[in-house]
Amino acid sequence: MASGRSDVLYVGSAAGFSGDRTDATGPVVDALIKTAGPAVLIFETLAERTLALAQLARRQDPSAGYEPLLDDLLEPILGRCLTHGIRIVSNFGAANPKGAARHILAMAARLHLRAPRVAVVLGDDLLEDDELQWRARLPGRRVVSANAYLGAESIAQALHEGADIVVCGRVADPSLVLGPALAHFGWTMSDWDKLAGGTMAGHLLECGAQVCGGYYADPGIKDVPGLANIGFPVAEIHADGSCIIGKPAGTGGRIDTHGVKEQLLYEIHDPTAYMTPDVVADIGSATVTEVGPDRIRLAGVRGHPRPAELKVNICYENGWLAEGEISYAGARAEARARLAADILRERLAGLGKLRVDLIGVLSIFADDGGKSYTQQKPGHGRDVRLRVALSHQDRTAAERLAREVTALYTCGPAGGGGVRTSIRARLGLESHTVMRGHVRMRHVFIEH
Repeated sequence: MASGRSDVLYVGSAAGFSGDRTDATGPVVDALIKTAGPAVLIFETLAERTLALAQLARRQDPSAGYEPLLDDLLEPILGRCLTHGIRIVSNFGAANPKGAARHILAMAARLHLRAPRVAVVLGDDLLEDDELQWRARLPGRRVVSANAYLGAESIAQALHEGADIVVCGRVADPSLVLGPALAHFGWTMSDWDKLAGGTMAGHLLECGAQVCGGYYADPGIKDVPGLANIGFPVAEIHADGSCIIGKPAGTGGRIDTHGVKEQLLYEIHDPTAYMTPDVVADIGSATVTEVGPDRIRLAGVRGHPRPAELKVNICYENGWLAEGEISYAGARAEARARLAADILRERLAGLGKLRVDLIGVLSIFADDGGKSYTQQKPGHGRDVRLRVALSHQDRTAAERLAREVTALYTCGPAGGGGVRTSIRARLGLESHTVMRGHVRMRHVFIEH
């Protein structure tokens, strides 16, 4: 991927999180092939909790710890991407980027494809480089992971060196797009406005179908057609850092100025100072313009020098989370559900705070301490599912909740059914920072 090859780089998004639809890849790859231009396919599959869970999976199996849907995501399109020169960049390496790379090489062999050049970006796993320091940040805690948010430079370098696929662990989500733009256009790491434009293009793509109307849709207020077959976005990134966001022809969803503006503001604290490892982006004076059906141009993004520090998320073991559910329906259903909750609150008193949700009546806005539940006046819900949850450092204590919910079958109140219980390890998270000079970002090629 060399500077000067074209004044446009096409980047398609085929996933916005781990567990996203896997059938989005085909239409996006079709659209990239039709452009006949330089193209990159990105998969954004890594959230904070996803990475911590991947670290736990790797503890149990050293060969695990990367995106579990890797086969479903890549197998249908790997051959076409290699044939048409579409590069793939993703953070689906999670806690084990080298493992993901080896899995991809084995996949290519199994599919009788040429062996792709697979690069792995390293340096985000701070426990790997300096375990004692990062465990000392949380004294008394059993630290599971400490990962820095890396930027786009190593992605760009790997592409410069001929990588077909770049596998990352924890990099900032927009860097998945900025890295290819850096490699293609030859921007320097002080071209602040261009870096900011590429970063915001990445911000629009990183959540997959959200910018195509998925997270925007609200019936009767913000209607979006064809959500069952919603398209995933494709960006045309230009040498000046501006971009046009579109989607594959024939797919559902809608891309308009309103939806693009919502996605621009998504998860941004200050629109004039969106801090990333690569640049501080400023969309305060940016323009969002319709240039055709389902085609929106973003321009005028400004950039400021990148922060001196990188964000680090540290995850630690935080006991156990037990949950139980049971349903009540018909006359006085809500009253019976509340009676069941009161029984559980009394029998589990002393174990800790019990969260109570009356799904269908009171759940989304309830709080872990149960304050909302106790303050809301009883109503007349006729279809109520009681959910209770308890967090405890001791697994045996947490397991009591599951037994007590199950016992409601015959211990009352009347008419309860559909019990479901679960218990799982709970992770805590703290965010810290580190001077970027203390992080050893680099890339390596995996041959087998």
